[in-house]
Amino acid sequence: MPQSPPSRVTDADPGQDASRTDAVSPTSRPDGPAVVAGTLPARDKLVITLLLISAFVVILNETIMGVAIPRLVTDLGITVGAGQWLTTAFMLTMAVVIPITGFLLQRFNTRPVFMAAMSLFSLGTFIAAMAPGFEILVVGRVVQASGTAIMMPLLMTTVMTLVPPASRGKVMGNISIVISVAPALGPTISGAILSALEWRWLFWLVLPISLAALAVGSAKMQNVTTPRRSSIDVPSVVLSAVAFGGIIYGLSQLGEASTGSAIPAWVPLVVGLAGLAVFVTRQLVLQRRESALLDLRVFTSKNFSISIVAIAVSMMALFGTIILIPIYAQSVLGLTPFQSGLLLLPGGLAMGLLGPVVGRVYDRRGPRILLVPGAFLVSAVFWAMTQVTETTPVPLVLVAHVLLSIGLALMFTPLLTSALGSVRPRLYSHGSAVFGTVQQLAGAAGTALFISVMTLRSTSLAESGAATDVALAGGIRAAFLYGAAIFLLAVVASFFVRKPETADDAPAPLH
Repeated sequence: MPQSPPSRVTDADPGQDASRTDAVSPTSRPDGPAVVAGTLPARDKLVITLLLISAFVVILNETIMGVAIPRLVTDLGITVGAGQWLTTAFMLTMAVVIPITGFLLQRFNTRPVFMAAMSLFSLGTFIAAMAPGFEILVVGRVVQASGTAIMMPLLMTTVMTLVPPASRGKVMGNISIVISVAPALGPTISGAILSALEWRWLFWLVLPISLAALAVGSAKMQNVTTPRRSSIDVPSVVLSAVAFGGIIYGLSQLGEASTGSAIPAWVPLVVGLAGLAVFVTRQLVLQRRESALLDLRVFTSKNFSISIVAIAVSMMALFGTIILIPIYAQSVLGLTPFQSGLLLLPGGLAMGLLGPVVGRVYDRRGPRILLVPGAFLVSAVFWAMTQVTETTPVPLVLVAHVLLSIGLALMFTPLLTSALGSVRPRLYSHGSAVFGTVQQLAGAAGTALFISVMTLRSTSLAESGAATDVALAGGIRAAFLYGAAIFLLAVVASFFVRKPETADDAPAPLH
């Protein structure tokens, strides 16, 4: 097979330089069919389409339960704090399983991994729909999350493996719909269902869709990667569960501090951070002999590291806003759950419509022309939201959320494409796993930060004699102020992210 010409890189990014040594000729593929740069065979398009649809369905369920908690409190006789476990357990499971996906995607082929993911998700959905009580409902959510955790890294790794660099932006634009629009639409869809049906229909309506995806995938999904033998390090699995599970649980408890907890939030946080330190140390040792559960050499690329930081801050903004705006709309402005869900719908649709467009612009012009204005737009909205009061008109909140969504849409595709395109092709699965883990940690951190600041400030104002809605509005202003300050990190990072340089836009090799 002819070798590709040397890559055009600079000394500033050793991880990028190393990644291009694995490139192959743009006119050949190790698995046989010829590929012209910028095009995809019909088989590959079908595989990516199946994965996109399936990933959207499973990711949607991450945020679908929030609006349903008041209904579940009444129907199941539980507390609000207990109800939060339907979301917390989902995020905990995701955080524990995602680091293992790097190993799964290297060891097994595309089709069996897809079948396992959709089977787990479908089984969990059925368990949740049939749950006779709260405990079994939580079990169903955990099984659902196990399948969800596998699907997103599978999608991203497959895209990075199959799609030539010249076309990745457009395809990653579709992925941005999954990672940003699906969570944003969760509350809207949940509110619409609950306005007419009981909570079990949140699962009964999803089940036939997931079963259809499983059936079509069983018939049409092709194996598009070549597995390689690797062993799993059991101590690393245990350490990752302690580390990421402890951090997610601690952040969730921090965000729910107002409901009271038998375990102080700092305890699981300290345990999780200690476990993370040991986990990282072990991975650095294991990766020397190519046996790390999560290969941290992806961070040798400066572009990957900067992009991941910006992704983390952006995810904090997204998930914090998803949780905060419905609270503000219902508890301060007096909207119903369904109306507050509809309030988020235009922004979600804007993200979805912009995803492919942003991807095409990225392919032609690179990330900076999108990232810089996107980051400034999101930052401006956050600073504007620090001025909301109990009398702010609902249309102004709607416009603010739409503008925020447009800004995030301009950021997600360039960041994701630049990050994964900056690592070695054989580390794509680990890069995808790192992204998924960071997404969950950032989502939990954003939720915890916004809720905790809102609670502390609103409680302080209420104790000083402010009316309930006035105190809560003050707490929400404070939460957005903290969010605006933190998002300045993403604004700075947007100037330093660049499009990975490739060897003649060669498609990545399969390993």
